[in-house]
Amino acid sequence: MKRILAAFLCACLLVLPAAAVTGAPETEAGSAVLMEKETGTVLYEDHAHDKLEPASVTKVMTLLLVMEAIDSGRLKLDDMVTVSARAASMGGSQVYLKEGEQMTVDDMLKAVAVVSGNDAAVALAEHLAGSESAFVERMNQRAHELGMEDTNFLNCTGLPAAGHLTSAYDIALMSRALIGHAKIREYTTIWMDTIRDGQFQLANTNKLVRFYEGCTGLKTGSTDSALYCLSATAERDGMELIAVVMKSPTSAQRFESAKSLLNFGFANYTLLDIQPDAAIPPVEVSLGTLDQVQPILGQGSRILVDRNELNEVTTELRLTDNVEAPVEQGQKLGEMVVSVGGQERQVIPLVADQAVERLTLPGIFAKFVKQLFMAG
Repeated sequence: MKRILAAFLCACLLVLPAAAVTGAPETEAGSAVLMEKETGTVLYEDHAHDKLEPASVTKVMTLLLVMEAIDSGRLKLDDMVTVSARAASMGGSQVYLKEGEQMTVDDMLKAVAVVSGNDAAVALAEHLAGSESAFVERMNQRAHELGMEDTNFLNCTGLPAAGHLTSAYDIALMSRALIGHAKIREYTTIWMDTIRDGQFQLANTNKLVRFYEGCTGLKTGSTDSALYCLSATAERDGMELIAVVMKSPTSAQRFESAKSLLNFGFANYTLLDIQPDAAIPPVEVSLGTLDQVQPILGQGSRILVDRNELNEVTTELRLTDNVEAPVEQGQKLGEMVVSVGGQERQVIPLVADQAVERLTLPGIFAKFVKQLFMAG
C-alpha cells in the first residue's frame, strides 16, 4: 500500500506545473523577463527575444533620451515646449494639448510618465530633435548602443505601426538605462498629480505604484494588437528589479504577472557586499620611499546571489609578492576572487591605496646609512 501511495505521489509531482515544483513565477503573457538592475543579470525569462509590439512601453526610450538631455544640460526642466499641430493631433492616451500651447519640460514629463500622453511625447521629441522622425533615429541609435538587437522603433509613442517591434529583453535593457537616472523616479512614482496649474488631473496608469511595496515605476502600454504590456520596477533592501511582461491578455493579468516576477526575485535573490575573508596584507616595495604599500579593493564588491547560497560565498586573495617603485595610486597589485558554491563568480582588482615614489641615489644612501646605524 505504501509503495502504491508513493508511486501515486510521484505521478502527481510529474504532472504539476513547473511553477509548483521550482518556485518559478507564474505569468500570463506572451513573453516575460526579470532583470536585476545593478548587474544586469536575467533572473527569469520566457520567450525573452520574441519581437512583439510594445505599445506605450516604447516611451521608456523616449523618456531615456529626455533624461539624458537633461543630465547633459541640453534641456532644462523649466524650458518651455511649444506644441505643434502634429503633436496636438495625436490620438490615444493624451493630455489634450492644443496647437501653440506652451508647457514646461517638467509638466511634459509628468504627462508622459504618469498618463502616457502621446501628444506630450511627440511635443518633447520635436523640441529635442526638430521632428519626431529625427528623434526616432536617435531612439534607434540609442537602442543599438544598448545592445537592443530585437528592436526597431518607428515612432516615439508606441501607437500601432507595422514593423514597430521590440522584445521583453530589450525593454529590460532600456528600462535599466532609464532608472539609472535617479530623477526619473520623481515622475514614475507619482500616483496623483496635476498640470496646467491644477486644472488637469493626472492618475498613474501603473497601478503598482500605489499597490506594490517598493515600486519605482515604470511604464504601461496597451493597444488592440499589442494587448497589455508593462515594464515594472521595484526596489527593496537596496536591490532594484525590472519585470517586463508583453502581450498579456488583460490589464489585471499584466499587473499580477509583474508582481509574480518581482516577488520571485525578491524572495530568491539578494545583493551581497563582499569583504575579504582575512585582512589584506601589505605588499613589499623595493627601491621606494616607503617599504610597503597597502592594497585595497579597486571597485565595488556587491554580487548577486541566490539566497540559498549565502553561506557558500568565499574569497581568495591573489597578491604579488613585491613591487618595484615607483608605484602609482590605483596600480593593480593583485585580485580578490569571489566564489559561490566553489564556482568562481567575480574577480575584483586589488590596487595600491597610495603612490610610492622611487628613491633617488641620495635617498638610497641615506636609507643605507640609517639601516647601518639601526643594525649597530
